[in-house]
Amino acid sequence: MKKLFLTSVLFSLSIYIFAQNYENFKVSVYCRAYEVAKMADTINYLKPRWDIISNQLKVDKVYLETHRDLLIVDQQTLDIAKEFFTKRNIEIAGGITYTVSEPNRFQTFCYQNESDRKKVKEIAEFTAKNFDEFILDDFFFTNCKTNDAIKDKGEKSWTQYRMDLMAEAGKNLVLDPAKKVNPNVKVIIKYPNWYEHFQGLGFDLNRGPKLFDGIYSGTETRNARTSAQHLQPYLSYNIIRYFENITPGNNGGGWVDPFGSSNNDRYEEQLCLTAFARAKEITLFSFAQMTDTISMNMRAAWQGNATSFSYDEMMGHTGYTNQKITKKTTARMAGHAFELADKTMSLVGEPLGIASYKPHHSTGEDYLQNYLGMIGLPMNQLPYFPADEKLILLTEQAKFDSDIVDKIKKQLVDGKTVVITAGLLRELQNKGINQIAEIKYTDRKAVVQDFVAGRGEIQSAESPIIIQQLQYLTNDSWEIVSGLHGTNGWPLLHEADYGKGRLYVLVIPDNFADLYKLPNNALNKIRGVLCNELPVSLEGPANIALYLYNDSTFIVQSFLDKNSDMAIVTSKEYSVITDLNSKETFNGEIRKPSGSWTELNKQEKNSYTITLKPHSFKVFKME
Repeated sequence: MKKLFLTSVLFSLSIYIFAQNYENFKVSVYCRAYEVAKMADTINYLKPRWDIISNQLKVDKVYLETHRDLLIVDQQTLDIAKEFFTKRNIEIAGGITYTVSEPNRFQTFCYQNESDRKKVKEIAEFTAKNFDEFILDDFFFTNCKTNDAIKDKGEKSWTQYRMDLMAEAGKNLVLDPAKKVNPNVKVIIKYPNWYEHFQGLGFDLNRGPKLFDGIYSGTETRNARTSAQHLQPYLSYNIIRYFENITPGNNGGGWVDPFGSSNNDRYEEQLCLTAFARAKEITLFSFAQMTDTISMNMRAAWQGNATSFSYDEMMGHTGYTNQKITKKTTARMAGHAFELADKTMSLVGEPLGIASYKPHHSTGEDYLQNYLGMIGLPMNQLPYFPADEKLILLTEQAKFDSDIVDKIKKQLVDGKTVVITAGLLRELQNKGINQIAEIKYTDRKAVVQDFVAGRGEIQSAESPIIIQQLQYLTNDSWEIVSGLHGTNGWPLLHEADYGKGRLYVLVIPDNFADLYKLPNNALNKIRGVLCNELPVSLEGPANIALYLYNDSTFIVQSFLDKNSDMAIVTSKEYSVITDLNSKETFNGEIRKPSGSWTELNKQEKNSYTITLKPHSFKVFKME
């Protein structure tokens, strides 16, 4: 009986130790080797900083990095750090950053070099000896172009050479040595945010997820205008869903840093979007940044506050108001975002979206799905052709599938809808797409500012936009949305029948961000077509995103700096939507079909008018 009681107590303790603080996700803090190396000084360094973090943020787990930039944390220091966090019931895992010099343009190891290979293997063995799980930060790739690497590459392309080299290195230098030292160790590879170009540096989204024990997602998007990558905010959501579709159930979570966020909204938005995508864990980079004093502009208010608000006002939304906060830190900003996100994710189901096919290692119209997400199209990016979907979106990336034209034809013959971009049309027009409709991608461009949808009124963009001119045969296919200049015009969205199905061609502006300039009439028609098989769509300006879930719930989020009036349009079966936070209900107004022969769907809809405050989101349920 005594033994049974002891077993029960130990089981209870183990559950307590690893129970997560938030209902819908774990929160982790990543500690770089530079920070871990200082943790032997628990009195002056580790404890004071941890007290600040843990008083302002609920943390479940820490990653203790063993190596970065040839700095390897000594065993004694590592033991002190491990004991410190274990005593505080914080789960621990290891981390490795395989860089020689991160400041030197992320200089990596040369994996064909024997001395580098030996060092890589030693680091993996050392880390596996200390942890039952470790994660590889962003840099398990190679940008090495030494004379030896050039010779080793031979006649292969850099892309193929590097993918082969890193697959071999992953197995022989990291996984096998680590598991020989510790058979229980799990090795996770974190993939960064630049997923379109992975293959060129050796990341392989086909072999890698099968090789490693799990993957992780870089969801940091920072400021699109000022950062060199120019990643759109929606990527923080889209990349989680894409990686989840690559390896269902094995995408460990999302990873965000505070760099490049010129205001608090941008940092919090990244965290919330990561949660909206159903990330199982969210890692904050890094330990040092968590205790930084907030210096970001308090530009906007989340969840309906005034447009400008003070830190003390923000604190009023937290569960920490009875604790003494000694610093206004990044940790507190993260804690605030997690409280909002956790509450929100308890109200919604599993994500849904428009199926968009991206074959492995494909490029073309790079990151376009994230721009489309920013105009209110909920994306579901997939590494396989979604033949079962009633409507699919194909960008230029689909050209990497040699059978893509036949697959498009089958979808259409089966009565389904396929939307392709003009970029894909260009790649396929000499490969059989003209057997569906004789629509040509020309070498002519047009500068347009006025737009008309069907027989509606003309509306103007805020400034001129450059689009490609398509050529087609009158009455064989039809302009649905047109860009106009003077007395001439060209398709922005074009439709052709084939069998029982419909093919649409969507012309993307030369500058993808010009999608955000489109007037409401053009945006609304594009959304209506692409969201036709979904129960809800948006009408209104760009820079508002829609996240849809499988339990008749959805989130609408504004990235704008001003109030936005917009319409939510649902299928007729839903007549009421409820704001799940405020409990306010909105009754639908029946919208009759226009009767136009260009209409894709002639069913009645319900329309609801809402207002979103700047940089805020609302959660609704349809009934």
